[in-house]
Amino acid sequence: QVQLLESGGGLVQAGGSLRLSCAFSGRRFGNYAMGWFRQIPGKEREFVAAINWSGVSYADSVKGRFTISRDTAKNIVYLQMNSLKEEDTGVYYCAAAARVGLPRLKNEYDYWGQGTQVTVSS
Repeated sequence: QVQLLESGGGLVQAGGSLRLSCAFSGRRFGNYAMGWFRQIPGKEREFVAAINWSGVSYADSVKGRFTISRDTAKNIVYLQMNSLKEEDTGVYYCAAAARVGLPRLKNEYDYWGQGTQVTVSS
């Protein structure tokens, strides 16, 4: 069973930065594509970014501002968020997918973390 534990959320002013972390345990890290999603109340959980051994993928809304990376020695996935906007506010979830490629749909992911709140104020 895979466990995912996010951290790093918080309150930040617009234009600021945050780095989210997701600690992976329970299986071989290298067998999974990793993704970040976000959700605000009343809206669908939306794709933010994904990473595997061959590349990365981003939602258009965060391209050029967010960077996803993974530390294979520590089994951690990061989401560096720069130039934050109010519309980036939401609960951010880490997810793991036991498949090839860079999945962008939430039903392609097998495991989810509990989420971490990011609030961007004006």
